[in-house]
Amino acid sequence: VQLQASGGGLVQAGGSLRLSCAASGRTFSSYDIGWFRQAPGKEREFVAGVKWVGGGVYYADSVKGRFTISRDNDKNAVYLQMNSLKPEDTAVYYCAAALGTYSSGIPVRQNLYSYWGQGTQVTVSS
Repeated sequence: VQLQASGGGLVQAGGSLRLSCAASGRTFSSYDIGWFRQAPGKEREFVAGVKWVGGGVYYADSVKGRFTISRDNDKNAVYLQMNSLKPEDTAVYYCAAALGTYSSGIPVRQNLYSYWGQGTQVTVSS
């Protein structure tokens, strides 16, 4: 699976952005997809994830209620709608794929994801 993230940009605090993660490969629907971010000087962290089957989603507490993750398997794409953006959301955002399992949980650890996109910069000005 090859992933390409896009949709980043510069936005004022309180604004919105929609990130897209486009995937190639016929097995895309078999993968859990996660969004991660890395701010300058900080470690990369989990933001949101969507299960390969059943539509289950999971969010980091810092974005819960503001971000929404969704996927369209027909289009081989996952989206991250980001609303009420804050300066602390500034980071490079990455999408990643982990082979799906029948467990109910969504992986949050980076080492569980085998494929990564190149990242897209999100900058939120105050």
